[in-house]
Amino acid sequence: MKRWIAFSNIFAKDMRAYYLKPPNVSWGIIFPLAWTGMFFIRSGMGIESVLELLPGVVTISILFGTTSLLSVTLTFERRNRSFERLLLAPISLETLMLAKTSGAILFGIVNAFIPIAIAAFLADMSGIAWSLVVPAIILIGIVSTFLGLFISVSASEVFEAQTFSNFFRFPMIFLCGLFFPVMSLPVYIRPLSFILPVTYGVDILHGAVNGEHILSFTLDFIILGAFCTVLFLLSLRNVKRRWIL
Repeated sequence: MKRWIAFSNIFAKDMRAYYLKPPNVSWGIIFPLAWTGMFFIRSGMGIESVLELLPGVVTISILFGTTSLLSVTLTFERRNRSFERLLLAPISLETLMLAKTSGAILFGIVNAFIPIAIAAFLADMSGIAWSLVVPAIILIGIVSTFLGLFISVSASEVFEAQTFSNFFRFPMIFLCGLFFPVMSLPVYIRPLSFILPVTYGVDILHGAVNGEHILSFTLDFIILGAFCTVLFLLSLRNVKRRWIL
């Protein structure tokens, strides 16, 4: 019970202090809208291209939303030493970091449904397998957040965290099958695609929306879950080594 109270209080504090601020709320809406409009207009393929582009736009909205906000909040709190006060709380480090990342996960999931809402006005979405889309969005939100956590723990300044984030994010746009099929990449580049966690989430979304996927959905979900666990454990290890000891 005490663990849940601590978790909810930290989560509520972060929502008030960071995620519900007007600039973040407006940015969280404008950013997915801008990506959706940019790719739809640039494709020049007409209304029928909406469902083809949707998995990539949804993933970009989640990826950039979660990593950008988390890298700012954690690095800022560490620099101002407010994170050190949280470390003194009588709760486990695992609970603390889950509470600190839950707001970013929720923000990413909300971001994901903005392009989906736009697409609902432009295309017939009756054939989409929502039972796959929803858990895929949740897992992409979690793995993207934990990737942002891993990057943030390795940085000491906000600009460093943002720079490191771009080092991972932009290659993912081209390597993870968001808009270019992984199997169309050169053979010597494909292994890079399969060591990036977003590839498996995008594969689920493409399969659920367009019926085109490389791996089985079960394997995609298992690998995504494994990436979530590994990234979280590595981040905890780095927090203990760099921020505590």
